[in-house]
Amino acid sequence: MPAAVPVSRRPPQRSWVAEAIRRVEADANRSADTHLHVFPLPQEWGIELYLKDESVHPTGSLKHRLARSLFLYSLASGWLSEGTPVIEASSGSTAVSEAYFARLLGLPFIAVMPAYTSPEKIALIEFYGGRCHLIDDPRGIYAESNRLAQETGGHFMDQFTYAERATDWRGNNNIAESIFDQLAAEPHPVPRWIVVGAGTGGTSATIGRYVRYRRHETELCVVDPDGSAFYEGWSRGDVGVSAVGSRIEGIGRPRVEPSFVPAVVDTMLRVPDAASLAAMRYLVTVTGQRAGGSTGTNLWGALTLVARMRAGGERGSVVTLICDGGDRYAHTYYDDAWVAAQGLDLAPYTRRLEAFMAYGGLEL
Repeated sequence: MPAAVPVSRRPPQRSWVAEAIRRVEADANRSADTHLHVFPLPQEWGIELYLKDESVHPTGSLKHRLARSLFLYSLASGWLSEGTPVIEASSGSTAVSEAYFARLLGLPFIAVMPAYTSPEKIALIEFYGGRCHLIDDPRGIYAESNRLAQETGGHFMDQFTYAERATDWRGNNNIAESIFDQLAAEPHPVPRWIVVGAGTGGTSATIGRYVRYRRHETELCVVDPDGSAFYEGWSRGDVGVSAVGSRIEGIGRPRVEPSFVPAVVDTMLRVPDAASLAAMRYLVTVTGQRAGGSTGTNLWGALTLVARMRAGGERGSVVTLICDGGDRYAHTYYDDAWVAAQGLDLAPYTRRLEAFMAYGGLEL
């Protein structure tokens, strides 16, 4: 009798992973690209400022892109299988987006977060079926996430390590490629500056690598809030520096995260928290767009660069991001009592913004 021919059968977990990847990619196909808004500057300045609105993603923030990439990376790496609990250390928005994708794949999700995380974000994580594990010291979120992963037999997604490698920096519809595609018909299609904050460092790494890969002359500015270690680490060339952590959720960290790539950053600006919140609220006045504190940090940094361009007689364009919507911060950044309790005075920064826009001074 002829020898039996081996029959190849796909292992059940490979079939589950294939279906999981299909679901994540189908979700991306159902979502149109995010909008690129024009921030109104005086026409005679010859400078355009654009805001890429990442708040329109299904989970309402820039972190939707990151969560999608992290899930695809983990699935393709063999780290997730049917029933695997997913653990993440997050100040909120990444956890909201990861809870969404975990629910899409039928996986348990636990978010390890600082106790001061806004109640609106906690409610969103729970809405998507996630569980919130709050700790008092934000510096302990990494160790606690590892402990929970070991205890549950789960996978610690670890956005702070994998953000810079989970996204294809060469293109593949990443945020940098999207920005340049949308600018193609604008007066200055290659921006002078792109301005972003750093939480994991993944977005700055993707954009910084992309502009070099495409040989654009665009420079990358990373804005950093009070209490964050990124600015000091970049300035000193020392990734071992530490800090207390940031009050601006989503950006700024007590340590320089592994996904932060200092070499692709052309300059950094330190932005006071009061300036971030003043710019966040000023955005509502000028455009009607209600955004979060990290968007205010971005906007203050972008306008600072606009002022420098004017002082140098430059024309061109600047791009920054609307990271998430303002509804998540109704009880914090948009609450005057909360702001006062933090010892923040927004008025001087608001006056500076109004004077800059009204009189066209060369300094913000």
